[in-house]
Amino acid sequence: MPEFLDLHSRTTKVLRALADEAMRANGLHYGQHHLLAALWRQDGRTPGEVAAKLHVTTPTVVKMADRMTTSGLLVRRRDDRDNRLVRLWLTDAGRALQEPVETARRDLEQQVTADLTEAELACLMDALAKVARTAEGLLGSGS
Repeated sequence: MPEFLDLHSRTTKVLRALADEAMRANGLHYGQHHLLAALWRQDGRTPGEVAAKLHVTTPTVVKMADRMTTSGLLVRRRDDRDNRLVRLWLTDAGRALQEPVETARRDLEQQVTADLTEAELACLMDALAKVARTAEGLLGSGS
């Protein structure tokens, strides 16, 4: 297996496990914080809009939204202008999770990067941003 892909895969798996643990402490299942973050940035998005933003399928967002609606974190409402569209809206409980979730993610980031110098962290962030842009471009081009 190519070295970069192997290292990235191992890193992603362990970071996902750590993030999952941190999100469970806030009553969330893995991935739900991504949906919440999309709505914290712009409340009232459609499941399709959220799916495109998160690079997942619309049925994935719908399933997640079902669970989050049941737990009282969001509600679904028909669009005022186009009754065919359903929009996802945060409840007070969903909005209240923003600070603790963002704090948990910030704390985790600080813990896993604690052994890096400022220069190393800046270099890593720059390199990962370039890799992400290139990968998103490849995904978008169908390659």
